[in-house]
Amino acid sequence: MVMDVEIAVQGALDELGTQLGQVTFVVFDLETTGGSPAEHAITELGAVKVRGGEVIGEMATLVDPGGPIPPFISVLTGITDTMVVAAPKIASVLPSFLEFVRGTTLVAHNAPFDMGFVKAACAAHGYPPPANPVVDTADLARRMLTRDEVPNCKLSTLARVFRSSTEPCHRALADARATTDVLHALLERAGSFGVHTLEELKSFVRAPTPEQQRKRHLADAVPGVPGVYLFEDQRGEPLYVGKSGNLRTRVRSYFTASETRPRIREMIGVAERVRTIVCATGLEAEVRELRLIGATKPRYNRRSRFPEKAVWLKLTDEPFPRLSIVREVRADDAAYLGPFGTSRAAEDARTALHEAIPLRQCTERLSPRRTRSACALAEIGRCGAPCDGRESPAEYALHAQSARRAMEHDATPVFTAVQARMERLSVEQRYEEAAADRDRLASYIRTAARMQRLQSVTRLPELVAASPAFGGGWEIHVVRRGRLAAAGVMPRGAHPTPFVDALVATAETVAPGPGPTPAASAEETECILRWLESPGVRLVQMEDGWSLPARGAGRLKARIDLAYQGIRPHNPREGRPLR
Repeated sequence: MVMDVEIAVQGALDELGTQLGQVTFVVFDLETTGGSPAEHAITELGAVKVRGGEVIGEMATLVDPGGPIPPFISVLTGITDTMVVAAPKIASVLPSFLEFVRGTTLVAHNAPFDMGFVKAACAAHGYPPPANPVVDTADLARRMLTRDEVPNCKLSTLARVFRSSTEPCHRALADARATTDVLHALLERAGSFGVHTLEELKSFVRAPTPEQQRKRHLADAVPGVPGVYLFEDQRGEPLYVGKSGNLRTRVRSYFTASETRPRIREMIGVAERVRTIVCATGLEAEVRELRLIGATKPRYNRRSRFPEKAVWLKLTDEPFPRLSIVREVRADDAAYLGPFGTSRAAEDARTALHEAIPLRQCTERLSPRRTRSACALAEIGRCGAPCDGRESPAEYALHAQSARRAMEHDATPVFTAVQARMERLSVEQRYEEAAADRDRLASYIRTAARMQRLQSVTRLPELVAASPAFGGGWEIHVVRRGRLAAAGVMPRGAHPTPFVDALVATAETVAPGPGPTPAASAEETECILRWLESPGVRLVQMEDGWSLPARGAGRLKARIDLAYQGIRPHNPREGRPLR
């Protein structure tokens, strides 16, 4: 009998993937007017095409961003408005770049940044986004190099370590050339990691790090319930705090290939244990996370670490009140507007208020018995000059009342005054000044709307609400002065009155405090508000009424947001009035 026998033959390396020496790479770099592809523009593009370690082509051009380059960007890159005034726009450069990279593998240092701008430009001009494979030299360096070899994976650091022939200097072609040298140095190391083909290179970057694989056991004892998790180092210091509706699933994800954030992978290398706090509901977990981050300030968390650094605009409590930027809310009779994320935002809101209300802008403390000469603001009608006695305390008090009302109840006078100034500036073609006024008005309106929304809950001594729980029953929360005081899940079929009474009786006692957020951070109260406004939530009981001011800033915020749609910041040509 004759039988056909299949003989197994080992394939050649060429059949297992594209050898790295045969891959054509295009290493590119962009300079831009800022960090957001949706809001900023490209100012320069540089690209180097290489194969087998040899340069086979280069491309470089300045790009007209369509608006002014911010001064701090010009200082960083050396690219000025004068340099790009005769440069082609991205609509002309993009087709050439896409043709240059056709059929190649793209390489960039911190590739998501550069690819984000390329994809945004393609979308804006009707091109499909590049389907090229993408290699990030920053990711490769983090996988291949240890902290003993390099202190960080910045391009300047790697170029120095690998003795690049070109020093990166925030110019596109120079940085692309330096990145090319870094790429070649990293590819030389790739063989020691078993990486010989493009396919292996891509999977190598996506694979879990050895530290992630080694520490998977940290998730073994984590329960599959809602709560908060804390990664801790060997001394028990929190490294990272997070929340989840299923702690086991979330914590396990940190030890898989899906976790690609560089700082989190670094954190996993330091972590020695995972501590969990089981919570009754998702809202309780969200609130506990915020409180823990603010209290422990884990170095690998980016948000919510410093709630105490919030900035407020204060209408001072004195005979002739003024608007002052402060970091502390006190138990006084002053009015407060905030919180602001930065002093600059608070200054913008103060300028908007001064446009409508002639409050004094000097900083010294005044009294009716102590006078001095008036400043220039009095001469141009921007201040009633209480300093030299032209305005009595009673007359000046009317301005202070208007300011308090604008901060807490009625945003219309400020909106109207700034809008009128913007229209006048636009008619005079002073677009940059009009854009600055638009930004100041936006800072005031958005912050006032947020504060008034928060106060609608923080002024309530107690509120109890419920929402359907997953699998039956009800999630019930007790909120006192904007702070979560208790949370529980009432089983299906249970009588609500005894359960609610017991939850209220054991809830945290919350004493009234000063300011618009007297008992909790603004972020915590916003979490509670989002839950209260979600579908299915029902009010169970409430002291006093839950309402917003009829003429508050919330009704104007939509007009502000609409004015910013499609507008790139720092472009004075688009500083048009609000409609």
